[in-house]
Amino acid sequence: MTTSETSRYVRLHVELVLEVAEPEELTGAALERVDGDEYMPGDERSHARSAVREDSAEALAYLIDPFDLVSEVPGVELAQASWSCEQIDYDPDAEEWDLDEEDEDLDEEVEDEGEYEEGGARP
Repeated sequence: MTTSETSRYVRLHVELVLEVAEPEELTGAALERVDGDEYMPGDERSHARSAVREDSAEALAYLIDPFDLVSEVPGVELAQASWSCEQIDYDPDAEEWDLDEEDEDLDEEVEDEGEYEEGGARP
């Protein structure tokens, strides 16, 4: 496929696990963001303030903006974004949290593609 035939759009998947070490600081910063949003209607602001106080994941969702993550990347423009936050049980030693596992799967796919390109038969 030539460059002119490929899509100009790229989907970027990012998964982060964050430890909330100072929940009061997180909540305070989120409340400042909510209060500083001049376009947020009053009833929505009240709901947002309540949600931020009750749940650190909600507080984090008000502070993380996908546009901020890519705004200074040259040559790209954010076309669409969605994100969510949730509280989770996290054990860094558990296999389900092994981020390298996905890389191993990708390496196997690349190896398979390499065999195919070299004339090897696919199973």
